Amino acid sequence: MAVNETVLLDLDQVVENKFGKGKVPHFVVSWLKKFIHQDHLNGCLRQGYLGVEFAEKALEYYDAHISVEGLENIPDDGRYTFASNHPLGGIDALAVIANIGRKFNGNIVIPANDILMALKPVAEYTVPINKFGGQGHNLPALLNDAFQSDRQMIIFPAGLCSRKIDGIVQDLPWKKTFITKSRMTGRDIVPVWFSGQNSKRFYRLDKLRNFLKLKLNIAMLTLPDELYKSQHKSYSLVFGKPIPWQTFTADKKDNEWAAWVREQVYALQK
Repeated sequence: MAVNETVLLDLDQVVENKFGKGKVPHFVVSWLKKFIHQDHLNGCLRQGYLGVEFAEKALEYYDAHISVEGLENIPDDGRYTFASNHPLGGIDALAVIANIGRKFNGNIVIPANDILMALKPVAEYTVPINKFGGQGHNLPALLNDAFQSDRQMIIFPAGLCSRKIDGIVQDLPWKKTFITKSRMTGRDIVPVWFSGQNSKRFYRLDKLRNFLKLKLNIAMLTLPDELYKSQHKSYSLVFGKPIPWQTFTADKKDNEWAAWVREQVYALQK
């Protein structure tokens, strides 16, 4: 299979584009390449697969074993918003894309975050969101278009992967957008739960960032290494029954409904 070299990660070029040629010492770039496992990640990208097939083959490449339950809960027709927790930042997104994408013949869309932003083979599915800075000025229009389309929406309403809160690895509070947009566009919401957690280092770095009040999400920078560490592990992916969009009435505010759906997701955990 022919490989499009532009899909490969080239940290030398990334650093040069960001900081200028020769501005960052070579030994620093070399260390970063090892830290993010550039060669290993490019080994996955070099397989040359795109779209849903890429997600499926990436799971095989990382030898991630996904136990899937509840897919039969989802009718073959209709438009849905698949709202999932986000414990890992990589394997979880690939697993949801692979399963929903296969069921609906690749007719999916997902706001891109974390590692997913860097995976060009699934770019056709993404609405770009810059989690390193502010969200783009055109994000509302892009999300409107996505929700109004006939594609299945896959969304991680926390916006970032899970943190350790009150001693438990769980999502940050969910943003209400998926409730508001799903009701406006007549999409039933499917709760999705994925198991797993990142390393203790990830949560320590997040705690340090909060303590120092840093704007840079230093924990997120370790996600390529967390993806590498997810090899050879087993995970559970559970789909709940669709929640009719008419459920989300004015009896509660949309942020309260978002918190309620979040509870339904965690009720699925095994």
